[in-house]
Formats: sequence, C-alpha cells, structure tokens
Amino acid sequence: MEKKAPSSNLAPLTPFSLGLLSNSTTELITPALIATAARHGIALDLIVPPYDQVAQQALTHDSIINNSNLDAVLLAIDFRSLPLQLSVGELETSTATISAAIAYLKTLRDGIKAHSKAVCIFQNFAMPVESLFGSLDRHLPGTLRNLIDGINRELAAFVNESGDILFDVSGVAECVGLSNWHAPDLWNMAKIPFSCDFVPLYADHVARILAALRGKSRKVLILDLDNTVWGGIIGDDGVEGIQIAQGDARGEAHLAVQRFALGLRQRGIILAVSSKNTDETARIPFETHPEMLLRLHHFTVFQANWNDKATNIKAIAEELSLSLDSIVFMDDNPVERDLVRQFLPQVAVPELPEDPAYYVRTLSAAGYFEAVTLTDEDLTRASAYADNAKRASLKHSAGDMDEYLEALDMTITFMPFDASGRTRIVQLINKSNQYNLTTRRYTEPQIADITEDPEVLAMQIRLADRFGDNGMISVLICRPEAQKNIWNIDTWLMSCRVLGRKVEHMVLAELLQHANAVGIDTVTGTYRPTAKNKMVSDHYARLGFSKVDEAQDGTSYWKLLVNEANPQRPPMKLISHIAFKTLERTPA
Repeated sequence: MEKKAPSSNLAPLTPFSLGLLSNSTTELITPALIATAARHGIALDLIVPPYDQVAQQALTHDSIINNSNLDAVLLAIDFRSLPLQLSVGELETSTATISAAIAYLKTLRDGIKAHSKAVCIFQNFAMPVESLFGSLDRHLPGTLRNLIDGINRELAAFVNESGDILFDVSGVAECVGLSNWHAPDLWNMAKIPFSCDFVPLYADHVARILAALRGKSRKVLILDLDNTVWGGIIGDDGVEGIQIAQGDARGEAHLAVQRFALGLRQRGIILAVSSKNTDETARIPFETHPEMLLRLHHFTVFQANWNDKATNIKAIAEELSLSLDSIVFMDDNPVERDLVRQFLPQVAVPELPEDPAYYVRTLSAAGYFEAVTLTDEDLTRASAYADNAKRASLKHSAGDMDEYLEALDMTITFMPFDASGRTRIVQLINKSNQYNLTTRRYTEPQIADITEDPEVLAMQIRLADRFGDNGMISVLICRPEAQKNIWNIDTWLMSCRVLGRKVEHMVLAELLQHANAVGIDTVTGTYRPTAKNKMVSDHYARLGFSKVDEAQDGTSYWKLLVNEANPQRPPMKLISHIAFKTLERTPA
C-alpha cells in the first residue's frame, strides 16, 4: 500500500512516516511525538497499530506496519512483557534467558525487514528500581537487573552489526532518576510504561533521532570567548588574569567547556570563534596560556572583531559554505544570545545558566548534535573544513580560476555503490539539501537494493587534493526510463565544501561515458525546487542540457543528447571505472 499524499504542504518540514510498535499504552505518547517532531523540522506521519499487537504486526506481510511504506519503525518494547526467567546465581540459565530475549527482538526485526524497507529503531530497557540483593544485583547472574543489563549490551551489539538504530531509553531514565521514571501505579492501572511527567522528554529524544535520520543534526559549534571558553575578560584581565586553571572552581568549569568542545571536534563537529575583541588579543590565550586545552588549530574559522555576533555568524556560515541551520552558538551573554535569536532564528542558541559549571550539561542536553551513525568522513570533517580554509587562501593568491584549480592538484575517483560506502552514501543523501537536484531521501535498505539493481548506474565520487582527502563528496543515481535508450538522473547531489571546483563537469563526463558504452542516446534530469537548493536551479543549463518543460511549482525537466554533449573537463587526475558492474537494460 502506498502512503497517501499529504493533504497540505507542510514545507519547510520534512515528511517522515514512523510506525510505533509497543506492548504498552501509547495514547499519551503519540500526540507529543507529532508535535515535538515538528519542532525538530519533521512532519511526522505516525502509524500506531492496536494495543499489544507487536508480533502480529511485525511478522504478517499485510499488517498496517508492513503495508504502509514506512520510513522507520520504533520498537518500544517494555521489559515487563519479555519472557524473563529469574535464575539467581545460575549463569547458564541467565545466559539462555538473555539470548532468548535478543532472539525475540531479532525475529521482530527480520519480519519487518522481510516485508518493508523501514529502518528499525530499537528502544533499550530502563533498569528497574527494585532489587533483591542491593549492589549485588547488577553482577549476580539471573537477577532482573543483571538480565536487563545483559539484554541492553547484547541489543547494542546487535544493532551496531545490523545497521539499525538504538534509542537509549535506559540512558534517558538514568538522567532523570529511575525511581522518577518508573510509575508502577500507572503500569498496573493502564500499562503506561513510564511517568507521564517525562512524555515530553521521551518525545524529544525520539524526534532527535528522526531529525538525525533526515540530516538535521547541527554541524558547527561557534564559541564566544570571554566568560565562555575562559573566565574573565582577556582585554581587561590579561592572559594572567583569566580563569582556566585546575584547582579553581570557575576555571575548571570553563575547562570543561573546552574539553567538551574538543570531544565534539574529534567526532567531526566544526569549531569556530565569534568574539568581540581585537583579533590579536583574542588569540593570545590559545598561543601562550599553558592551561588551555583548545588551540588555534582546533578552530576552522576565527572571528574576533567588533562586529555584532549575528553579522559574524553569517560570515562564518558563508566561509564554511554551510546553512545557518547547521550552527549552534554558545555565549554567556544573554543580550548577545537574544540578538542572534532575533536576527538569525535558524541558529540554535542554548539558554545558558548563570553558573558555568552547568554550561556543558545544558549544551549536551539540548541534543543539537544527535547522531545515528559515525563514518570515517565524520571523524575527519573538522580537519576537512580546516583544509578548505587553506584552499580558500590559495584561491585568493591564484591569478585566475584555472590557475587555482591547477594548483590544487586534484584527483577524482568514481566508484560504484558498495557495502563499505553505504552508510556514508545514505548520510549524504539524507543530509545534502543545497546542492541536491531532487532532494529524494533513501534508507540504507533502499540503497542496498539500488546497489544490486543491474539496470541502475549508481556512483559514489571522492575528491582529494594537495591539502588532503575530501572523502566522498558526491552521489549520482541514474535509472532507465520506460522509453528505450534513455537514462533519467534520479539523484545528483554534492557536498557544498567542494563548490566551484567543477566536480559536476567531471561527473557528467563520467556519466556520459557509461551511457555511451551501453547505447544510451539521451540523459534526462529533473530539478525540484526547495527552500534550500536554489543554488542548483541553473545546474542543468550550465552543463548544456535543454529545458523540456516546467511545472507550476517550478519543477523543471531537462535532457541532453549523449553524442552531442561535450562537457568541460577541468584539470583533474581521473581514477575511473573501478569495479563497475556491467549494466544491463531491460528492452522497452
């Protein structure tokens, strides 16, 4: 069954269809999920089967869950419905009980995967409050706490291996306190799984995951300096007077901010500075203070001047070629925070408490940087954007664009979709909004199907240069049309960090070479306008395509004759045709 088209246009919210499978009462949760998803930029279509029909829905091919063309299914299972056999002190029985619980969850997953392309989001289990032995419960085989602890560990390992998503409800419950989270009276009365006080918190964490699946997590943390990265004002107190030393309560609070920022950078978040200071003065602590954890090389952009913060943040976004909704701004000054909220509402601005000891907790709790995967490109993203700054410097020193491109010494690599690149391919498809011709979204199982389809040309493109490896920067999916000898470009997207380097010309040249090899006469493409992809409105025109038609909503249709095309090839070394399968086409 196909999903029905939405009755109204909810742009700029991104559509997402979610099935909720639970053995507990969810009536109080579902309205909160829909409302909270909207706050995270998601127009949520929520499918909820009748109460306690988990196995029936997962394992039946024509169930509402398996027949609704869902993007994801949240398996919100409560431990009180699992067949947990207490076997205190019996390791063998305890291990078997844990294995049986994991096997049950795997069976549900296999049923969903057999009948749909939905991503499975597994909710782990909040530890019960009650114990038999006190502290001994956690590591004594066969106790309830020990069993749930083991199930959570095994579930995390399984999800990591299967490529599904883990929703750490156990961590959420521990943050608020297990005795507060669990409400035994509500469970006994109506099978409500946790205290109603935490429905908004639960919904927020689910919505963060959905937003992350749609590429809406933030990518940049911009830091103020005075009284944020260190205590005090560098221009007044001097480098000796600012507070960042161990043994000083306030100094350690600001060191915690630095430590957290470094951790974010290590996982791929880009760091930048926006400070009202003279540039020379603002840099002194990073260069000379022995207690500083952050150093100048950790920042991709450093803006220290007397401009207002909104102006500086816009300049930083432009320098990084990232949209404002990729940015989090952290500043101790409530006036600066309010100014940025008013003039740049797309930027996330956490409301920091007065005590800097709670800055890190406030930033972390907001969930701006929620992640559902971690790729090699994520780990090197901050360094890649720092390399971009070096490229920008080279561009300014070069005489013209061709000279600049020559000096970059670029190497482009074309490869077919494969299992090792699949996670990054899905990530690019779901995160790329600006240089994206159709903004179609695909799940990992759908990309796996595309990879195996002998009629589809699917390319992942990487780019390296003298400053480093940019990683995977472009994705192209080309499908045969019903009419013979025509290929249609289903998806064409590119990372904005390689804009202006004529990568699109090389991609087109590669596409046409493959098309010509299998007798394709014409390549067609579609531009579907969104709020963010205006930069590619003339993409096909610039590449020599002819416009065929244009719809009222601005969607335009283009075509290019393969034998007449002569795409410009910029100066790049080419590594091509690496393990491409032989493309097969079904005759029209």
